[in-house]
Amino acid sequence: MESNKQKTNKGKQIFRILLLVGTFISLWFVPWILVKAWIVPLPDTVQEQVDKSLSYGFDGVIVYVDEAGKPPAFYAAGYHNREFKIPANPKALFKIASISKLYVAVAITKLANENSLSLDKTLADYFPELVGRIENADKITLRMMVQHRSGIPNFTDNPDFWKNQPNTNKDVLQYALNLPADFEPNKDYGYSNTNYLLLSRIIEQVTGGSRQQYFKEKILIPLGLKNTFGSLDDVNLDDVMSGYYVGIEDDFKTEDQGMLATAEDVGKFLRALNDGSLLNEKEMEIYASIYEFNHGGLVPGYQSMAEYHKDIDAVVIQFMSTTDFEGYQWNLLQITHSRVVKILRKAKGL
Repeated sequence: MESNKQKTNKGKQIFRILLLVGTFISLWFVPWILVKAWIVPLPDTVQEQVDKSLSYGFDGVIVYVDEAGKPPAFYAAGYHNREFKIPANPKALFKIASISKLYVAVAITKLANENSLSLDKTLADYFPELVGRIENADKITLRMMVQHRSGIPNFTDNPDFWKNQPNTNKDVLQYALNLPADFEPNKDYGYSNTNYLLLSRIIEQVTGGSRQQYFKEKILIPLGLKNTFGSLDDVNLDDVMSGYYVGIEDDFKTEDQGMLATAEDVGKFLRALNDGSLLNEKEMEIYASIYEFNHGGLVPGYQSMAEYHKDIDAVVIQFMSTTDFEGYQWNLLQITHSRVVKILRKAKGL
């Protein structure tokens, strides 16, 4: 008999093999489930839409809505933990994945404004040891890295990154070293997690502390955010929503995949970023010139979307605790998110 740990490891090995084969087969054809999600009649309430999301294969869903002039609204459906049938908790912690890039961009903006770093200095200026290991290190500026215009290969695109999961005691930067550039600096756009890995290290270099400590001092404390954390080590695991991958029974909750936060904390952060209360006038000018104001996030078992919709002055945060090989679940996240926004617009007569 296999132990639970052996079964878990086997399931995760299968998952990693699948990742090596490729993702997003949905680019080739549109399956019926996506068409259905688009064309079914729009519910009257957000809670009805959240409940409906479960029929598309999601194990748990959290939605937070902050409309100007109204108290924030919390919605949830499905499970916080599928194995123990624990209902979804709208105030649970969730792995926010690439939504964290917004926090990094804010930090870079603040440090640039106070002249602690320069957006026009090169990667080589901060890490001369990377010359010859990252192509064009002496030409790639911090501005290009923030904007994903560096041409630095994305370390999560390297098959070895997935083969060697969970990469314990390994510097994942190695998966982007000694490779040809994807393109010449500032000549194209290419989303790369390596950019933000390096930017995070630059934040730590110039501040002399951890990235999360700088976030805490400059973002979290000023905004009163007490439920945003840097890693699983900082939280009670029971407070974290479980994450699942279609076709695999394992819970991916125990894998440390970066920042965690409640939907409410992300919503408050996003509201402050968009209304200018997080950044002063000069900082806002810098930020608007280098990065976006909305973001999504995706790691195994967890996908999320954080958007501010100016026409209805509303922040909508959506967490969904299921991902898949084909990418359909990501498409469904986008569809269901847009339907929540349609419901809000309809309620306003728009």
